[in-house]
Amino acid sequence: MSLGSAGAADPLKVGFIYVGPISDHGWSYQHEVGRQMVNQTFGDSVTTSYVENVAEGADAERVIDQLAAAGSKLIFTTSFGFMNPTLRVAQRYPDVKFEHATGYKRDANVATYSARFYEGRYVVGQIVGRLTKSNIIGYVGSHPIPEVYQGINAFTIALRRVNPNAEVRVIWVNSWYDPAREAEAAKALMDQGADVILQHTDSPAPMQAAAERGAWAVGQSSDMTRFGPQNHITSIVDDWGPYYVSRVKAVMDGTWTATDVWGGFSASMLHLAPYNPKIGTELIALGEMTQKSIEDGSLHPFQGPFKNQDGKLVVGEGERLTDEQILRMDYYVEGVQGRPPR
Repeated sequence: MSLGSAGAADPLKVGFIYVGPISDHGWSYQHEVGRQMVNQTFGDSVTTSYVENVAEGADAERVIDQLAAAGSKLIFTTSFGFMNPTLRVAQRYPDVKFEHATGYKRDANVATYSARFYEGRYVVGQIVGRLTKSNIIGYVGSHPIPEVYQGINAFTIALRRVNPNAEVRVIWVNSWYDPAREAEAAKALMDQGADVILQHTDSPAPMQAAAERGAWAVGQSSDMTRFGPQNHITSIVDDWGPYYVSRVKAVMDGTWTATDVWGGFSASMLHLAPYNPKIGTELIALGEMTQKSIEDGSLHPFQGPFKNQDGKLVVGEGERLTDEQILRMDYYVEGVQGRPPR
């Protein structure tokens, strides 16, 4: 366990739990950047701590309990599989505030928060549809949960609106962070003809594998430019710092409530890393225009018409999926090859 800054009398203790290492250069790294912003903002008024590499399940419950027992009054649990362990510990510590990332279960002292990662995937889909030469796109998936399906489907919908001949092939690695398996999946997809690699995993291994083969790639959670400068299109970057600062402040001033926050571009909870100039000014302008349309609400990534992979209309012309429908997503849209794992 690593400790943040301390010094003031009775500082607020805030704990963070990460599913991977803070050196993953992706998901856990970005949450760690957010923790550091809390330290910088509040100084000696707050003491933060974190535990990294926490497995989802029983180990998570043990670690969350340890943080609460050690006096943390606000605990951020930052992976989907921490949901039920967080709720169980919260019931034992009603005076502690808990925040769970990407989950959907709340309680009087448990809030939830996430970002609309799928908005970034839609923007990227528009670009990749015009960039691909093979019309085969590889996608390295972590776990088959709604958050990951949302990204695959939003990307595919956008991809095929500009290039109806393009298809997406997914390999699931059943892990958030496993560089070796992520790299193997990316290589297998390129062996199948993919000339662009996307990922919903936490290490830069797929980006590095793409760079070695001369394929394009899109980074995940953090700006991964440095892992493939010539091949990096952009990255979908999470920005947790402002949210963490606001929630710590809410605990300190007594206004904290068990809210559910799901923010996208317009809430500044995610942004796109600088585009690679090699993709050209036309595609960069397309990406910027698409993002602006999502931000102002004139475009929704899940507005119809589009079908699932069985050819059944999911939503019609002029209609949009509701948040509830998006949060339950467990299927592939038309254009994704293979069947969803069950």
